[in-house]
Order: sequence, then structure tokens, then C-alpha cells
Amino acid sequence: MNMKKNIAVLAVLACAAAFGAEIKVDASRELGPVKPVNGVGQPPIIGLREYPMFKYLKEAGVPFSRLHDVGGMFGRGVFVDIPNLFRDFDADETDPANYDFAFTDRLVNALVAEGVEPFFRLGVTIENYTLIRRYRIDPPKDFAKWARICEHVIRHYTEGWADGFRHKITFWEIWNEPENWETVEKNEMWHGTFEEYCRLYEVASKHLKAKFPHLKIGGYASCGVTAIHTEEPSPRAKHHMECFHAFLGYLKGHDCPIDFFSYHSYSSVERMAKEVKYVREQLDAAGFKGLETCLNEWLPSPRHEKLGTSLQAAEIAATLLLFQNGPVDSAAIYDARCGIGNYSPLFNPLTYKPHKAYYAFMAFNELRKAGTCVVATSDDADVWVSAAKGSDGSVVVMAANVSAQTKPLAIGLGDGWRPAVCRITDASRTYEEVRPVDALPPESFIVVAFERQ
Repeated sequence: MNMKKNIAVLAVLACAAAFGAEIKVDASRELGPVKPVNGVGQPPIIGLREYPMFKYLKEAGVPFSRLHDVGGMFGRGVFVDIPNLFRDFDADETDPANYDFAFTDRLVNALVAEGVEPFFRLGVTIENYTLIRRYRIDPPKDFAKWARICEHVIRHYTEGWADGFRHKITFWEIWNEPENWETVEKNEMWHGTFEEYCRLYEVASKHLKAKFPHLKIGGYASCGVTAIHTEEPSPRAKHHMECFHAFLGYLKGHDCPIDFFSYHSYSSVERMAKEVKYVREQLDAAGFKGLETCLNEWLPSPRHEKLGTSLQAAEIAATLLLFQNGPVDSAAIYDARCGIGNYSPLFNPLTYKPHKAYYAFMAFNELRKAGTCVVATSDDADVWVSAAKGSDGSVVVMAANVSAQTKPLAIGLGDGWRPAVCRITDASRTYEEVRPVDALPPESFIVVAFERQ
């Protein structure tokens, strides 16, 4: 197929769409800015002195990195966690000498140097072996003092306290997954009741919001709402749902400030679409209409055998598009470690190079650089799409095929457009520049830049 015919297939609605994927783009209908849903969880740390892989975050336009579970078990004993920053809880929290910011300073500064804003989780790293012994996941013995310690951490990184910095760090999240398991004994994040967590949130949020009205204070990094997918959810999923609604009730009943609600999902792309819709509906119904949401742990159906595959890359690309089109304000994949586990989809720990899934973030950044989201629809449930318009009038279209079938493709923008650049990622190619395509291969995604003829 020659270039002229390729252009016709892309620029005009083709009959192939009748048995493939028909994408319609209306560049005249603007939907607002492309959203910062391409954040990441903990960044790719491969050493304690330098952070050479952070350059990949900058190259992909990653807007922020959530600092949770940073550096491995117990935050490697030096990063981010409150027990690492303030080692003796009985010490004077107003004395800079009682804080240890050394390694977290280097981490935060390295991110900022690459244009990545830290998203700071106030709390502790998960303790996966709590049934053997727990160390730091008990509720703080003095909630008010814990809040004051957090206050000084914030002052260090945003106001220069204790030889600190004046970094832009907008989001400050109170704890993580305090409802992880339905029994206190099994809970790897919070060895207390959920009611106790709600009380901690009340004390900390009121104190921190009073001290820093210009910052965003929120939580609670909920495990999510997977219970909506079945009439008989597991006890754990049911517990997660009960805590979600209890938290909203507690906020209302105790007049707690909240600037963002954060939650998690490791469901399939299709199920995640239902979950984000449900969370938005429930927040609105509970009186929190317009409350900012951040899905700051997500990864579609993680499995070890998916790492490095085109399937995972396509699913991650589709999820980014889902978030852009759906009721999510920001998001962070879990996560950007250069590791061997199920939850490290972006980087290969053997080569220190990106996996295919990383290039979904590169592609989405093309939408972000264009800036203004415009109406784009797909008539095929397996093909996800979003589009954005640049200030120069150009249009960028990103599409992902999560199925195992080839999808004949037609992209309709109307007359007068031609594709300038097309990149594809599939089983055999990784973000390769190609001639305009008339089909999406199985488990693939493309990003196409159009310009006026």
C-alpha cells in the first residue's frame, strides 16, 4: 500500500471500520487540558549515590512520582517513611537535630532536577511479613505529635526549615491502605482498626491544613472498590468497600478537610473503567462533588509473565487513555521501580533499559505536549483512544488495541489533514516510526501526529 492510500485510510472514514475500529476525532470540540494521569509510583532507584535512570522519567514527561514503598523493605531504612525521617518518636519534634533527611533529600532533589514533582506519602512502607513480626505499622502513640512531625517534614521540603528546600510539592498523603486486610493481625500497613485510622486522619488533616492551606492534604490511599464486580465479594473486598463509605461518613461527621481522595486498582482495564465511575458517583452522592481524585496505584491485572510484553504495554496504554477520558484527575502507575517483581512494568532490571510499557508513557506525553484534549471516540470496545490539539492547530491521536486480534483501522478527522508522524509498539516493534497504518496489530498501540495539508 502506497503512502497516498495510507493517508486516505487515516484521514477519511474508511469502509474498513465496518469490520474493524472506526475512530472519530472532532478537533473543534475541546474538553480541557490533557490530565496528569501519567504519574508513577516510586522511581527507578538502582543505587544510593546517583539516580541515572531518572532521566527516563523526564524523557517521558512524567509529571510526578509518588513516594511510597521507596527503596524496598522499610524504605531501605533511609527513605521517606516517618520512622526514617524521625527515628526517635520520643524526641523533640521541633529540634532539627532529631531528623534524618540525608537520603530523602538526595532522592527528592534528583527528581526535582529532572522536572518530576514528588508526591509525598506521610506514613510507612508496607510490611509484607507482618504475620512473622511487625515493626513500624502500629498507629502512632500520639496522633497530635505525629502530625507535628509531618508538619516539620513539610516545612523542610517546602519552606527551607532545617537547612531544607523550597520545592514545589503539592500533594501530601496521610498513610496508605490502612484497610488492607479485614483483620488487624493480617493488615500489613496499619496494625489498628479503621476507626483509629480515621481519627489519625482527622487529627493530621486538620493540623496540616491549618498550617499549609495552600497545599493539598488528603488520602487515604484506599485499596479500592473491587466489590462492585460481584454480588458475593470476598470478605476482604467487602471490608474495603465498607471502609470507603465509612471514611466518607467520618469526613462529613467530623468536618475533616480533604483536598484529594486517593485510591488503588489492580483490575483489568475494563473493570477499572467501572471502578473509577463508581468512585466518582459515590463521592458526588456523599457530598464531595468535585473532590479531586487520584488513582495513585494502578496496574492492569499484574502477572510476572506480562513483564516486557506487548500485552502489558497495550493494557497500560489503554489505561492511560481510560483515565484521560474518565472521571480521574491524576494517576500514578505502581510503579517505576527497575525491579523483578510483578509490579515493575516499566524497566528491565537486567539491562537498565525500558520495557515496552514505558513507551506508552512516551506516547501519552505527546498528548500532554499538545495540551488540549478534544473529542475522540472508538466504536470498538477493544480499541481505546484519546486525542489532543496543539496550539499550532496540529492534532495527536493515541490508540491502543488490547485484544489478541488485528483491528482494521480508520481515523476520521475530516478533510484537509495528513499524518506527519506515526509510531507503533507491538510484539515485534517498540515505539518504531512507521508509515501510517491501516490496522492495529494484536496487543499494540500507536500515536499519530496530524497536521493540516
